[in-house]
Amino acid sequence: MRLPALILTLAATILAAAQSAPKYIFYYIGDGMGLSPVMTAQAYNRDVLRNDKPLLMMQFPTASVCMTYSASAPITDSAAAGTALSTGTKTVNGMLGVNPDTVPLTSIARQFKDMGYGVGVVTSVAPDDATPGAFYAHVASRKMYYDIDIQAARSGYDFLAGAGLRGLADADGNPTDVEALMAENGVQLIYGPDEINRISSEKVFLLNPRDTPNWNIGYTIDSIPGVLTLPVITQTCLDHLEKQSPDAFFMMVEGGNIDHALHANDAGAAVKEILNFDQALAIAYNFYLAHPDETLIVVTADHDTGGMSHVHSRLKIDNPLSVFDYQKVSKEAFSEYCKGSLRSRMEYRWDDMRQYLEENLGLFTHIPVSDARLAQLKEMFDKTFGMRNTADQQTLYASFNSFAVEVFNLINDAAGTIFTTTSHSGNLVPVFAVGVGSERFRALNNNTDIPATIRQIAGIK
Repeated sequence: MRLPALILTLAATILAAAQSAPKYIFYYIGDGMGLSPVMTAQAYNRDVLRNDKPLLMMQFPTASVCMTYSASAPITDSAAAGTALSTGTKTVNGMLGVNPDTVPLTSIARQFKDMGYGVGVVTSVAPDDATPGAFYAHVASRKMYYDIDIQAARSGYDFLAGAGLRGLADADGNPTDVEALMAENGVQLIYGPDEINRISSEKVFLLNPRDTPNWNIGYTIDSIPGVLTLPVITQTCLDHLEKQSPDAFFMMVEGGNIDHALHANDAGAAVKEILNFDQALAIAYNFYLAHPDETLIVVTADHDTGGMSHVHSRLKIDNPLSVFDYQKVSKEAFSEYCKGSLRSRMEYRWDDMRQYLEENLGLFTHIPVSDARLAQLKEMFDKTFGMRNTADQQTLYASFNSFAVEVFNLINDAAGTIFTTTSHSGNLVPVFAVGVGSERFRALNNNTDIPATIRQIAGIK
């Protein structure tokens, strides 16, 4: 009688474990979102917006930190970090979805899909970028956009979304067969928020309108009309997964614009992107509140960008982060405005620039400008728009007009935000979790631990 009893006990244990595994898993990745940018966004949330509660992610019961080094360097890139976060294996910087020997790795998204889960992968940057690509692609270089897009078309995932696909055209600008491959694989391409009501396929690729840049959907701070937003993308993906796979699904949401803003050393834009990311997180959290015993939400970052610190304002401003309220455009948008003025070849006067700075960035009206700093601004203005002998600042995703750099250095001084680099750093990143099994995330994680722990919680071997 003992053997049958033992069998029954084991069966009951297995059944209990299966029942305790979450049916719905949300994996949020803030690209470049180190600890300091999160804390700066929280300071803005508390001291400027006057919110009594912290950012939603900071209210989760599990809060820990994570190391991000890659197999090839102490400072990771997004491809190696995305691979670690999606597969649980470290790889060489630049490689995507493969190990250092270029052997393909299996992502948790693929494992969930093979188990019958619905799968959604969405981002505020290009969906063939490093982090989203790590959940479905296997390439030796993150820049192999055509190959990445082909693998996206063949992934079988229910929903993918982001700014635009870099593999739709070759290096000479000629169209490729990517759109045709999407159609062959039953993937419906939807462009822009106005077309969302056209979704009719089981497999969907939601992209920004065709006439917009393909590297990101646009910064929150720029309020670009007619483009997608991360909360809209997230809600649309969730609605689709609930319809197509109501019993179980996995969803990865990347706030990629956080990284772009931090590469630009644009603290105001970065803070607004983190707040936007937190709003997108609220969509998953509201779902969790309706399904608390069946849902897991994990929030982390692939790496820190910018080496940002929040310190005392050098301009002695009361509540210095309030300067972000007066910033109406991103550093990138302001730089493009300056470049456009230069391209026009028309005379551009200091009085015109001063008016723009007052109206769009709060300089002079809300941000004090000393006589010495004013002299520096005017000198750079004359060099840039008069003599035209300045060189643009190059960062990973953009180049910035020299005058724009000088202006945003002043804004950062006013806000008390300091950057040590325009690239990535090796700083720790946060881990927040709530829901089924969330207590299993360690006090100190390696990035490979995150997918490994998700696998354990979900019962994947």
